[in-house]
Amino acid sequence: MSPECRSPGSWSNPDAVQRAVAVLGDAARVDAPLGALTTSRVGGPAAVAYVANGMSDLQRAAEAAAASGLEILVVGRGSNLLVADRGFEGIALFLGDAYAKIEFDSADATVTAGASVALPVLARQCAAAGLGGLEWAVGVPGSVGGAVRMNAGGHGSDMASCLIDADIVDLEAGTGAVHDVSALNLKYRSSGLQNRHVVVRARLSGRQAPPSTVTDQIADIVRWRREHQPGGQNSGSVFMNPPLTSTGTVSAGAHIDQTGLRGLRMGTAEVSRLHANFIVSDPGGTAADVVALMAEIRRRVAESTGIVLQPEVRMVGFEATPTPS
Repeated sequence: MSPECRSPGSWSNPDAVQRAVAVLGDAARVDAPLGALTTSRVGGPAAVAYVANGMSDLQRAAEAAAASGLEILVVGRGSNLLVADRGFEGIALFLGDAYAKIEFDSADATVTAGASVALPVLARQCAAAGLGGLEWAVGVPGSVGGAVRMNAGGHGSDMASCLIDADIVDLEAGTGAVHDVSALNLKYRSSGLQNRHVVVRARLSGRQAPPSTVTDQIADIVRWRREHQPGGQNSGSVFMNPPLTSTGTVSAGAHIDQTGLRGLRMGTAEVSRLHANFIVSDPGGTAADVVALMAEIRRRVAESTGIVLQPEVRMVGFEATPTPS
């Protein structure tokens, strides 16, 4: 049986799943596709999936987690997420259309976006509104909420450089509050946010600019990414760039490339021939092959350079993060 076709009750704790469903009601989906919704399109289902469209829904999800003991995983666009083939035995929480609004304040040159807004959509709408500074977002296939949580970025900028504040719900406390960017501890591809925190909106700063100028800059970024990064089934950058040293820094992709791993294949997963920090999966591929290839990359790069690459992709449903052998 395929991992995406897991039969009802086949989870290790089916009673917990049923307790969660009892709290969530008819809006809950059991054995719902999860890996198939990510950009890598590998991996198994979620035990429970639930879409929230307001504070009461978020509180209900928290109640379901408390009643069942299941973990909550907030899912955005699935662009930085790798799900185990056996799936995720927890509650996959999606933010619905209530969190997909975009509002501009031309006087302050700011934009407020719901957490489920796709970053490329935000970049293009900013261009149409004559708001520059967020062009980089067109090349990040994630959501606004996910971008805040991991301080996503690219092309010389990131969320930390433009975020003013964010509306965040604490699922354990059942309350929401606006947090200034300075309180979020945003660092390279990370933040101080915990699993209990759900970003629901973000207010971002930009600069007034002619729409045509912003549109041209977006087109340049899209063109560059098409020329230098692969399409197909992948989770984006697999490893974080190593920390800066006194001699500068070498990107994770460059370390992988210099170790001679471009095109390395394990089963249904291959190091991209276009960009070495991407792993592309075959149609019908498995997360297990991706994980095995990640471990082999880490082992060989560590052996060659002494540098242990750290995953940028978030891995769920796995027993342990792959480490060099």
